[in-house]
Amino acid sequence: MSNERTPLVTSGVCGLAVTAVANPRKLNTFFGVMVPTVLSMFSIVLFLRTGFVVGHAGLLQGLLMVIVAYTIISLTILSICAISTNGAIQGGGAYYMISRSLGPEFGGSIGLMFFLAKVFACGEYVLGLVEALLDVFGSDPGKCLGMRVLPQGYWYSVLYASVVLLLCLLVCLVGAHIYSRTAFVILLVVTVTLLSISVSSVVVKPRDFVIAHKGAGNQTIRYNASYTGFNATTLRNNLGSGYSLDYSTNSVMSFATVFAVLFTSCTGIMAGANMSGDLKTPSVSIPKGTIVAVFYSFIVYVVLFILVSATCDRTLLIQDYGFLQRINIWSPFVTVGIFCAALSAAMCAMIGASRILHALALDQLFGLPLAPATITSSSGNPWVAVLYTWGLAQCVVFAGQLNAVAGLVTVFYLLAYAAVDLACLALEWASAPNFRPTFQLFSWHTCLLGILSCLVMMFVINPVYSSGSIVLLLVLLLFLHYRSPTSSWGYVSQALIFHQVRKYLLMLDVRKDHVKFWRPQMLLMVANPRSSCQLILFVNQLKKGGLYVLGHVQLGDLDSLPSDPIQQQYNFWLSLVDKLGVKAFVDLTLSPSVRQGTQHLLRITGLGGMKPNTLILGFYDGCTPEDFFLQDSAFCDSSLGQASEGEYNFGVDLPLLQAHFPPVRHVENPRWLSPEEYVGIISDAIKMNKNVCLARYFFQLEGEGKDSKVDGSERTIDVWPLNLLQPGSRDYEDVCSLFLLQMACVLNMSNKWRHARMRIFLNVETESSDQGWVVNEETFRELLRKLRIRASIKIVPWDSVVQHHVQPSGEPRAEPAQALSEEFLSAVNSMLMEHSAQAAVRFLYLPRPTDQRSRSQQYLAQVEAVTNSLGPTLLIHGVTPVTYTDL
Repeated sequence: MSNERTPLVTSGVCGLAVTAVANPRKLNTFFGVMVPTVLSMFSIVLFLRTGFVVGHAGLLQGLLMVIVAYTIISLTILSICAISTNGAIQGGGAYYMISRSLGPEFGGSIGLMFFLAKVFACGEYVLGLVEALLDVFGSDPGKCLGMRVLPQGYWYSVLYASVVLLLCLLVCLVGAHIYSRTAFVILLVVTVTLLSISVSSVVVKPRDFVIAHKGAGNQTIRYNASYTGFNATTLRNNLGSGYSLDYSTNSVMSFATVFAVLFTSCTGIMAGANMSGDLKTPSVSIPKGTIVAVFYSFIVYVVLFILVSATCDRTLLIQDYGFLQRINIWSPFVTVGIFCAALSAAMCAMIGASRILHALALDQLFGLPLAPATITSSSGNPWVAVLYTWGLAQCVVFAGQLNAVAGLVTVFYLLAYAAVDLACLALEWASAPNFRPTFQLFSWHTCLLGILSCLVMMFVINPVYSSGSIVLLLVLLLFLHYRSPTSSWGYVSQALIFHQVRKYLLMLDVRKDHVKFWRPQMLLMVANPRSSCQLILFVNQLKKGGLYVLGHVQLGDLDSLPSDPIQQQYNFWLSLVDKLGVKAFVDLTLSPSVRQGTQHLLRITGLGGMKPNTLILGFYDGCTPEDFFLQDSAFCDSSLGQASEGEYNFGVDLPLLQAHFPPVRHVENPRWLSPEEYVGIISDAIKMNKNVCLARYFFQLEGEGKDSKVDGSERTIDVWPLNLLQPGSRDYEDVCSLFLLQMACVLNMSNKWRHARMRIFLNVETESSDQGWVVNEETFRELLRKLRIRASIKIVPWDSVVQHHVQPSGEPRAEPAQALSEEFLSAVNSMLMEHSAQAAVRFLYLPRPTDQRSRSQQYLAQVEAVTNSLGPTLLIHGVTPVTYTDL
């Protein structure tokens, strides 16, 4: 049985041998979740952009940004905790959560975008590290705080970033467990740095600085800045906003651009979740470690914002990103802290991105391009996925400036967070009994609020990036949808559909049915699909948006069998439905006789207001059945190689499908059904107030396949609303005749018959002394006008036919069960052949069968004689009023 790691596409990887290695789980909550999450949330923003945020936005707007950002991620954290405590989490973190909840299309597209977000974040952190490096060792005298040994410029920055990125690559190739141990040391260093900043705000005395930047035309612009220590005036001046020119990008800042930079510090909440494949108990570690880490980082940011706004003037905060080094009791504290925080965040992003890519590759969502990323080392480290990540991050560093990348990183992360909230919302709304996470501090309100807040902030930050990311998401969704990946993961969409369908079925009250909203709801009984495919396709056109069920009765007695043989057959029948492209359900039953089984299906098929009202049977005659599977290329062996690579068949391939359905019955083989039983089925359906249709010669009908381009313009639909076996009947407006007209009209409205011409034939006795047929004709034309039926009316005199009808003396005129002469039946058939030989399909009146079992064969013989050699013919007996002339 397939499991959660079943590949979505069954194709191989071009001969590339991939050995599955179980990832060793070594990390606990502290080392695996808390440490990487704290370091990712500190990253470079803590030391290099705190002044930038407070300087431009002011303390009040800065704290508002922090609160908004942490509110958004807190809502997402609730969703992460709910999903991660609802079952075992494998490698891939956020991608695993989303894909196993929303399915491969949504999970794969969001997973790839989350991977790209991690890649961009890795490049951003490296650029921040280079910026800090040049602040200390750069050759610019206006900014350098230490030795001027490193030349500066765009290409030098790219070179330094490439070297740092290469260092990150080497560490990540060793493995996540090595990084997690060194990360703890880095966290200690960062903590010491934070303590030194707190102490410095009290110990360091006020200072003045001159900060120089290169302006337009290589002119040097100098700014006088000061550190005042704790000062009420400084705090008051820094309360409000003061958005101005950013010296690194030469663009004026706004709330959105500053928030985009700040939010990059909040993109680390999934650092622990992305390590899920390396955690001992991910369902315990992820929620606990993430919540503690986020709360700790929030406190640190709030305290640091207040400290710098009370001690530094706005010029210092805006014009020097590395001002914390200037005001520290020993500047190397901050320098080392920046290097460690930025380097660890970059490595964490690289490791997280590689784990997501490895999970995507294992699921084979994107096929050959990601196939090598499945390869791991002997210790389980996906080193090829790490190389992929490193190569893409190398492209990102060509941006050259941290602030230039921040907006795109933030938008990608917000979209990924919205997807996690959506996954949790879908699981909650689906109300599946198996969704019972141990973490209970969430609801659909928090999920919905998380989605809306993420989407709103995306467009506030950058509408262009947001629109582009959503377009990219839709493109990936379409790509994965057309690859048709199918899995055994379970789809939340199916649970949601079930939930909604059940709700609306309860609202579909049969007591509120009205004839003007009537539609055909078909139960087509199929003995062997090999000989019935054309009829199945035709009825699909006849259903007019109503219920369509393929029914089949297997003969047998469950008491004498070890298990129910029906359950294993559903997949084959559903695969047949997919192959034919019809919109039909399947209902199978086991019964000692076909008649009993049909009764069962008529009673129990459907649910609530969606139950069959019309039974359709193939005709009971001596024709040799044709094997449709041998005629249609979709069922031939030659088409095996034409199936799309991503097609998943639920364990039923074409050879199995062909082998499951037995060969068509040979003309000499005994039937499963006797004439008496067949006529009994018709009688049963009528007694149960079901309309009955008998279909004959539909194996001759062409152009009904899903790939057919037929539009019906060369087709004709002929309708004979009179009971031809009872010449004395002249009522064209009885329930059965009107049902006949309605079914022909429904067919005329379907796609492949929309342009077909419909003809209605009225049989009249012109030589009779009673000339009431003229009045009847006008009455009938008026009826068609009221019913909005577009058809031409053909008057057919049939005096020569009626004269062959022999009426025994003293008996009422021609009951259906009465013996009719062969001359009369032959004359009726000749009349039909003369007027309807070229029609594509004919609708005839089916008389009600006799209740006398002994006359069943006689009834069948009469109907068979009338329709002999006609071509596709539908004999209909309607018992349901279906027409309505008022609004």
